[in-house]
Amino acid sequence: MSERPPLEEPPDEVFDASRRTHLASERTYLAWWRTGLTALTVGIGAGRVVPALTNGTTWPYTVAGAGYALLGVTCIVYAAVRRREIDRALERGEFIRTDERFIAFMTVIGALLGLFLLAIVLAES
Repeated sequence: MSERPPLEEPPDEVFDASRRTHLASERTYLAWWRTGLTALTVGIGAGRVVPALTNGTTWPYTVAGAGYALLGVTCIVYAAVRRREIDRALERGEFIRTDERFIAFMTVIGALLGLFLLAIVLAES
């Protein structure tokens, strides 16, 4: 059997922790993007696909679709803003929390859009 080459020296703890933190920030950025793209897809489905398949009133679906599209765009924009905030905080050696007001706003908007869509579906039944 041949001998394995010696393993590289492990990176120092500070460098490794910094690398992990930056990678976690990148994953969070991509998660906001995925959420935004999903909301945009729901917007297309609710605003365009469902009305094309419906014989009744279509404007409520268009409004719901536009709402989901705006929610998606908001997620994508927030991804960039949040990533920049995190990178700056990391450069200063600090931690920055997500703005609870923004999370509450997104939660309320998402819940209201979901309830609106539910009301439309129930009214059409």
